[in-house]
Amino acid sequence: MESNVKAEDLRHLEFLALNSKEIVEKQVDSYRQQHSYAGTIIGFTVLFIPFFLNSIDGSNETIQLITIVPIVLFISSILLMLSIFRGKPLDQALSTEKFDTLMIKTYKEILVYEIGANTVSYTRNNAVTRKGNKRYTLGVGLTTIAILIAIVLLLISSFMAIEKGPTKVQVVSPTAR
Repeated sequence: MESNVKAEDLRHLEFLALNSKEIVEKQVDSYRQQHSYAGTIIGFTVLFIPFFLNSIDGSNETIQLITIVPIVLFISSILLMLSIFRGKPLDQALSTEKFDTLMIKTYKEILVYEIGANTVSYTRNNAVTRKGNKRYTLGVGLTTIAILIAIVLLLISSFMAIEKGPTKVQVVSPTAR
């Protein structure tokens, strides 16, 4: 009877150790995915800015002056996304440096240690991921607003080009000799 109780306790600890490890792994995967998305947004923005500026070239001076707004938003977004890459790496719980120490522990002590290490890692990582999430969300918002302003400016510029009056052309006939 007593061995069943011990086995039950260990299964409970194994369950907690496995789930706490999965939570930290999901946190790290999410962090890596965010880095990937930030890189994609930076790439898109860097490609869109020259296209936008080239399309506005030759339009009304007022429209050209207003283009400063989306350009500033794009640059701010790029800087926010780049700051995500400067964040410190996440803690991934159980360290290989602890293996020697853990080899002399019982299975139950190892499981308890792993649960504690995963909990501490998740808590430490939470501050880093929250900061990164705020920057990412703000960067996506700035990029979206900048794209919308850019599209409106492009449409206004193209409609203003259509509405210009007809160009007068003077036909000059060649002189006969």
